[in-house]
Amino acid sequence: MHDFKTEVAQRVATYSQDSSLRAAATAFMDASLAARYSYNFSWMGRPIIQYPQDIVAMQELLWQVKPDLVIETGIAHGGSLVLSASVLALIEYAEAAQSGELLNPSKPRRRVVGLDIDIRNHNREAIEAHPMASRISMIQGSSVDPTVVGQVRAIAAEHRRVMVCLDSNHSHAHVQAELEAYAPLVSVGSYCVVFDTVVEHMKPGSFADRPWDKGNNPMTAARAYLANHPEFTIDHQIDHRLQLSVAPEGYLLRSS
Repeated sequence: MHDFKTEVAQRVATYSQDSSLRAAATAFMDASLAARYSYNFSWMGRPIIQYPQDIVAMQELLWQVKPDLVIETGIAHGGSLVLSASVLALIEYAEAAQSGELLNPSKPRRRVVGLDIDIRNHNREAIEAHPMASRISMIQGSSVDPTVVGQVRAIAAEHRRVMVCLDSNHSHAHVQAELEAYAPLVSVGSYCVVFDTVVEHMKPGSFADRPWDKGNNPMTAARAYLANHPEFTIDHQIDHRLQLSVAPEGYLLRSS
């Protein structure tokens, strides 16, 4: 495995200089964004509005970090919550198999908290009826509302290892406020993942009905946050490895 991992790392390191590969990836991203490609997928029966590459990256990070708590802003159909919850369940099952511990599925140690300003009734009902529901809590309200932030911080205080994923309102001001509220909760060695930074690479006016655009989006917010928070750095290795992602420069690793 050591040789295999070394080979992968060496290969991925060449991708940043591979102009042909980058051009092909950019062309596909441009075409697939216009075709709403990310709306085509699901996880354990719930729609997950992500690119397959980011889905794979998230399960790799969850398995690597093994967080006790995952905080997600933006719920939609709940596919991302179910993805996180299912990988957390697999982590617990794997640990139990090694230790011989008996698990109580109704009282899991690891959990996911999802925040959304508007949790549609049909989505809430489907998530609450899902086999992963015992690991999922949902809070309705703005993710930057002080009351909601306080609730989440209280939950995070009960957990040792925390990961954060930001995927709600994509305007600069909102994402920056989310970063100020939730990035400090991320554990050293864990990640704050800022989704839809790709908006900065899209044509101006691509979101005529939304308050975000080129120059006003998650990437501009993440860059502003990183400028004053050296404890976080962009994990460029993930960007180079994925090539196709809605979160370029958005996988932020906390190192101190």
